[in-house]
Amino acid sequence: MLLFVDNLTNVDFSFLDPERGLLGETYLANIGLQGELDEQGMVCDFGTVKKIVRHWLDTELDHRLAVPVRSPNITIVDEGDFLDIRWQFGAADQFLKTRSPRDAIALVDAEILTPESIADWCITQLKSLFPESVAKLELNFTQEDISGASYHYSHGLKKHLGNCQRIAHGHRSRIDIWENGVKSAELEHSWAERWRDIYIGTRADIQSAPVHGGRPYYHFAYVSQQGPFELTIPQSCCYLIDTDSTVELIAQHFALATKTERPNSVIRVKAFEGINKGAIAEF
Repeated sequence: MLLFVDNLTNVDFSFLDPERGLLGETYLANIGLQGELDEQGMVCDFGTVKKIVRHWLDTELDHRLAVPVRSPNITIVDEGDFLDIRWQFGAADQFLKTRSPRDAIALVDAEILTPESIADWCITQLKSLFPESVAKLELNFTQEDISGASYHYSHGLKKHLGNCQRIAHGHRSRIDIWENGVKSAELEHSWAERWRDIYIGTRADIQSAPVHGGRPYYHFAYVSQQGPFELTIPQSCCYLIDTDSTVELIAQHFALATKTERPNSVIRVKAFEGINKGAIAEF
């Protein structure tokens, strides 16, 4: 007998890609359990399934940076409570480097991170949390079906009291923009292209702008409640703003920047942070 729960929860995180570098992502988690029926006529109580899987994903993957520990592109220096990670990516000789508390990193036993390889890693960790009556655990990740514009972004919120303070976590998000009351696919795709595979950096968090191999980088660093965070990343992968990068301030930035470009128009922006949540700004 197979018990299933589709769209059980969603996870927002960032991961390292060998071509694209640092990517924000949002996955929907779908779970299945195979086993014999118990005395209640159940494989496992739905409440138990939801509690176990949601808690584990919230703790071990959500709002973390996922790294493929078996990739030849990665170097990890274990400093005990902190991990120092260097990642080589792209056709050109470019890299990113981050130092974070260990809890901000998901060390995935894979060479390349895909929905399938991340799911396999999760299954290995989750299986032991279910009763022996569960013979097989299935998990797969899917993306939200977005018909319009979307983009992948990573960021960190140093003032946040929760896990958003981690310097490299992210989302895959849609964006809706109206100009004078008419939805504008042109503006939506323009912003999605500008923010494709982007790291949204706050100017105040820039500690230096080093050059490596003739390529300019930004070195971001801050200390938050969970500890010190650092990220060095090519400037070409960054979009700088003067504020923190909460979704409220992102929506405001979209609207104000578009209003500056089109001063005679009324601009309304609905910016999403992952799935079914976000902020609206109008100018």
